[in-house]
Amino acid sequence: MADRTSPKGSTGDFAKKVQRQLTRGKEKVLQKLGKSEETRDDQFEQYVLQFNDQQYDGNRMYKDLRNYVEAVRDMREASRRLAQSLFDVYESDWVGQEDIGAIVEGEDLLWNDHEVKLLDQAVRTMESYVGQFPDVREKVSKRGRKLVDYDSSRHHLEALQMAKKRDDIKISKVVRNTHDSTLNSSLTDVYTNGKWRIWVRIQAQILIEIFVFV
Repeated sequence: MADRTSPKGSTGDFAKKVQRQLTRGKEKVLQKLGKSEETRDDQFEQYVLQFNDQQYDGNRMYKDLRNYVEAVRDMREASRRLAQSLFDVYESDWVGQEDIGAIVEGEDLLWNDHEVKLLDQAVRTMESYVGQFPDVREKVSKRGRKLVDYDSSRHHLEALQMAKKRDDIKISKVVRNTHDSTLNSSLTDVYTNGKWRIWVRIQAQILIEIFVFV
């Protein structure tokens, strides 16, 4: 029977993703409560503030520019209607009647040229400029998530190291206590040993005999 491979996005991957989100959420809560140290990068945060200002100004300018282009189109249409009205009411025996058609057509071409230049030289440039913002925002957001993961892993490692240190201290204390107990027991055994007493008595007897015969 052929082995069945897990499809992409399997239950295991989903569980890891959920666990990662829970860990991040816990770390953020601890940081907000002041119970967990947050890694800070002042220079990067300054760059983010500058980017946010740049993004706000860029989007605002792009929006106003598009509104301006729409206003130009409306003005072009209003100008065309006005010129057409003048052409319609202009009597054939009035001076300059033969030039009205050329003037109306030329003005429409000027408005069209103005709109095309706005689109090519301003709107397209602004579209390209603001189009990079979503990608940068995602990168900043991803960095923020990775930084939370880093803090969580760092604090977890520190906790493990502290636990290991406490265990090492406990082990050292047990070894020391065992050594002290063994040493005390050995000293007690030596002190209460019958041979020790016999040796002391012999030495005392020798001293007594020396003093007696001197």
